Amino acid sequence: MTATLSMGVIGVGNMGSALVRGIVRAGVLPPAEIVVADAIADRAPALARELGVEAAGSGAEVAARSRYVVLAVKPGAVDPLLSELAPVLTPDHTVISIAAGVTISRMRRALGEAGPALVRVMPNTPALVGAGMFAVTAPEVPAERVEFLRRVFSPLGRVVEVEERMMDGVTALSGSGPAFVFVMIQALADGGVAAGLPPAVASELAAQTVLGAAKLVQETGEQPEALKEAVASRGGTTVAGLSVLERADFRGTIVAAVRAAAARSAELSQG
Repeated sequence: MTATLSMGVIGVGNMGSALVRGIVRAGVLPPAEIVVADAIADRAPALARELGVEAAGSGAEVAARSRYVVLAVKPGAVDPLLSELAPVLTPDHTVISIAAGVTISRMRRALGEAGPALVRVMPNTPALVGAGMFAVTAPEVPAERVEFLRRVFSPLGRVVEVEERMMDGVTALSGSGPAFVFVMIQALADGGVAAGLPPAVASELAAQTVLGAAKLVQETGEQPEALKEAVASRGGTTVAGLSVLERADFRGTIVAAVRAAAARSAELSQG
């Protein structure tokens, strides 16, 4: 069987399906150019019915039918999956792993020096709404293939190329970071309810406040510390709230959370 489609995605759980939905909704690739498969039998057919993409019965079939193959599986599933794909993959393929901690050298050992081009990408779930973050490391990959990936991912958010040694930090910050922000949004909303707001109003205010603050950082180019000081009038409400965060070591707790996630990513890198 020869590769006839542009992209295959093996694993359409939370991140894999978010990636496929984002690509289709952004119009980056037509649905007919995407083929998907998943170890859970009903996932790929369900996504195919929803989006119009192709569904395959196995990872090997996905690899045989597509030129770019995304591995959107858990880190522990990568090695057996690569063993399944190895007989099908050629140097004309590009394999893109989004599994946390799975290094290019680990994939290369499984596939051999004459195998496909190898790329690591760390996306995050906001890609589903066009606000994702994609960190790409692609040493020794032909420039035109990297450009294809940039074209695929850019409409879904921002793309940055990094050295592979940075990927544990990337995984911790932008890969795991949305979960940390969701906790903060929920806490802000809970605080609003405690201050007398209806839950629906508090949730809307909290989410929009975080979105607006993030856009302000991006679009003004100002440092977060400077933007914080612009809001915190002496003796005002913001300072009263910030003093509570400082006593609770809020900033240190967030730093510790990112460091813990990075350490876990490093552990996964070591198998």
